[in-house]
Amino acid sequence: MNASIITIGDELLIGQTIDTNSAFIAQEFNKVGIWVKRRVAVGDTAEDIELALNEESNQAQIIILTGGLGPTADDITKPLLNHYFGGKMVIDPGVAQHIEYLFREVYRRPGPIAERNKKQAEVPDVAKVLHNARGSAPGMWFEKNVNGRNVVFVSLPGVPHEMKGLLVGEVIPRLLKYFKFPFIIHHTALTAGMGESMVAERLLDFEAALPRHIKLAYLPSYGMVKLRLTAQGQHEAQLAEQIRFQFDQMTALLDDIIVSKEDEPIEKIIGHLLLRQKKTIATAESCTGGNIAHWITRIPGASAYYIGSIVSYSNLVKEALLGVPSETLRTQGAVSSETVTAMVKGALQQLGADYAVATSGIAGPDGGTPTKPVGTIWIAAGNQDRVVTKLLQLRFDREQNIEITTMQALLLLRKVILGQEVAPAL
Repeated sequence: MNASIITIGDELLIGQTIDTNSAFIAQEFNKVGIWVKRRVAVGDTAEDIELALNEESNQAQIIILTGGLGPTADDITKPLLNHYFGGKMVIDPGVAQHIEYLFREVYRRPGPIAERNKKQAEVPDVAKVLHNARGSAPGMWFEKNVNGRNVVFVSLPGVPHEMKGLLVGEVIPRLLKYFKFPFIIHHTALTAGMGESMVAERLLDFEAALPRHIKLAYLPSYGMVKLRLTAQGQHEAQLAEQIRFQFDQMTALLDDIIVSKEDEPIEKIIGHLLLRQKKTIATAESCTGGNIAHWITRIPGASAYYIGSIVSYSNLVKEALLGVPSETLRTQGAVSSETVTAMVKGALQQLGADYAVATSGIAGPDGGTPTKPVGTIWIAAGNQDRVVTKLLQLRFDREQNIEITTMQALLLLRKVILGQEVAPAL
């Protein structure tokens, strides 16, 4: 069962807004056996939207549109769909009542509701209205026979919060009743310390022997390689048994580099380790500017093990709050193994954590020297008994350098928590 996603809006085409909607839709569809075959972005023109509808309905049985349903003049999706499906615009009483409720009870706006907001209650009479509990623009469900196939078209608001609520609460339950989908099961492992090509070399014979209905995907990112096995079929129990067998075979071949046998980020893995050991962590960040703290605290429940952070961007803060000796800063520099070691020790003392991680470097685009060019970054992790450091020589832009440093710092911390050996810093 194939689906296509059409995202609407000039802001997507000029890069002003990043399309996160398509990723969410694809992820949720994949969970229930719907394969997203194509994703298309079009501007705010009726001709482009109609062309996309015609092209995608020849490719897929489910078409999802997002965007263009607001109250402003450039929101043209609804009138275009009314014309496309041969309907006429009518006021939906349920939507009108919901808009009244939102403006009076939720938004608390006095005075009359603007006509452009009231018009959001207008829908094509050929559409099934989908209740948008999170906003004023309703979703709409259309059906059309295309080349002998019944195709479902669903139009959703472009606001991510509203789109997500409608997709999960309204669209997917209706699609599950309307179509029969195959089962799709994923099993994911995370590896670290080995590049994608070397991992693939290890799995060469394994991958070649996989049954046709089970596929292996390599997803590298910032020093880690995610391996995803996907099985698709009609019999769920049989499928689950088959993919579990293959997953166990695969992970046994990679036992020395497996970080997790779940699809979870490194910060969540760190959290599991700390909770099991009943230990805590603090961070002392310079070049990452609090990004490690951000990663850690975006996991619900992180307060059980995360103490806090000292963002010591200047040398004055490194000295005053973390106790980095001025002599170390003068002779070795802020970007050095000695400095990040002192930062870890200072964070342990000042914040009272069991473990700490520290970063200091030159993220770019300027600030480099011949001896310490842009991308030279030191990281450290440790406890009261042991502090290890690692030198990174990165070659990317500022944002990527910060993200890679964050990932590498947490991977280093994981090794320290597990008591694993760490290659000595150069």
